[in-house]
Amino acid sequence: MRLFDTHTHFDVADFDEDRQQLALNAKKAGVDALVLIGFVQSRFDELLQTHHQLNSWENVPTSYLAPGLHPFYIEQHQPEHLSHLEQILQKEECVAVGEIGLDTFLKEHKHPDIYAKQKQYFADQLELATQYQKPVLLHIRKAHGDVLAMLKAQKFKLGGIAHAFSGGIEEAKGLIKLGFKIGVTGQITNPNAKKLHTVVQAIGAEHLVIETDCPDMTPLCCQTSTEERTRNTPVNLLYVLQSLAENLNISASDLAVQLWENSLSALKLS
Repeated sequence: MRLFDTHTHFDVADFDEDRQQLALNAKKAGVDALVLIGFVQSRFDELLQTHHQLNSWENVPTSYLAPGLHPFYIEQHQPEHLSHLEQILQKEECVAVGEIGLDTFLKEHKHPDIYAKQKQYFADQLELATQYQKPVLLHIRKAHGDVLAMLKAQKFKLGGIAHAFSGGIEEAKGLIKLGFKIGVTGQITNPNAKKLHTVVQAIGAEHLVIETDCPDMTPLCCQTSTEERTRNTPVNLLYVLQSLAENLNISASDLAVQLWENSLSALKLS
């Protein structure tokens, strides 16, 4: 089986001590590729360093790069950070711009000034993605309608992935119509995630990709395990695959083939 972890923060400090070993373990488990995702400009250097490091090692997943400015950290973002992002898009082989979008999960992010700034940075990054012909990796929390409206208003045509999808069936279909795949995390392993289970069954395997979002979104089995599995790493992608296969009532190996193709398609990789 070849698996593609379409959303990781494998560059963060949680993995500094044993990143190479974790990468070797992931490759052994069938994770052939992963995407390193940007979220704040202050970490762009570490993001690039980890990306080049992974691609210099043998027997580890291939690393792909997606730099971006995350809506949750909107207070930190400055106009010059967009310029730095553009420099990376010019100099590095980037597969997408991400993660970008809108997030009104926290009360303070609903404040008109803060939300307006989120929308501005989202619009600016959609423009950069269009300019450099890159798909985008969307972060959306409690803002699906506004994200869909902005994608349509900017006539964004390059698609990408709606990461860690938390919306309903109609919102998923709206994103699929605009060329997006729907990203499924370890949340699928939670029997109480009934809304997500309903969405994936309604849209089917051809529109899905899987991700660990490591170190976040730890699969349920790894949260409660007595073994040393409590940290979310790319090796846990296997649990996401298995739960999704059970949910869709297809074999894990057949599903893996479909998800690999979907990932390549979403990220415009041959």
